[in-house]
Amino acid sequence: MRTIMADDLLHLLTWLSPAFPTGGFAYSHGLEYAVEARDVTDGAMLREWIGALLRYGAGRTDAILLRHAYRADDLPRIAAFAAACAPTRELAAETLNQGTAFVAAAKPWLPPDLAAVLAAIGPIAYPVAVGALAGATGTDQEATTIAYLHAWCATLVLAGVRLIPLGQSAGLAVQAALEPIIRAIAEQTRGAELDDIAACCIAADIGSMRHETQYTRLFRS
Repeated sequence: MRTIMADDLLHLLTWLSPAFPTGGFAYSHGLEYAVEARDVTDGAMLREWIGALLRYGAGRTDAILLRHAYRADDLPRIAAFAAACAPTRELAAETLNQGTAFVAAAKPWLPPDLAAVLAAIGPIAYPVAVGALAGATGTDQEATTIAYLHAWCATLVLAGVRLIPLGQSAGLAVQAALEPIIRAIAEQTRGAELDDIAACCIAADIGSMRHETQYTRLFRS
């Protein structure tokens, strides 16, 4: 990884901050049902759940999609492929709503040519939106991938802290334990092709489907 410049850090700290208005706090990626079903009941189980999503689910998939969007190789095709990767209706809404909100909030940084392409695409998956903007602004690809995965995990950790519930210290311990996995996924996806995308997080996918009819819900997925 090349030396990260101050502008790169400023971009990533802003774009992937919890304060950036993507609405990420409203989604749990099926975790809400997993807690109700007692598939996740403590910090250790939360760590394993999110770690599996990183290795075998949306974490790895999103990293590959982000990297391809960064290179801007036929962005409309990548956007369509990303939308098709979502295994359930709620998970599709999660990524498309956040991606579209990200584009709207990122207008001050959007080059006009990219803004025109994104407007033509319409609703866009979150990792594609982040990758496209990072590539267009020259923000370091490796740093962007790691920052995206870190923020994605942090959102799920915070959801777990609220749902299980966990104390803040336990949540931070989970986040710290996920750091080696984040680094490994970033390394593994460098140079990966779209054909390398595969996922096998069946319990999480089923949890997302069952979440749609869950009686009480705090989250939208």
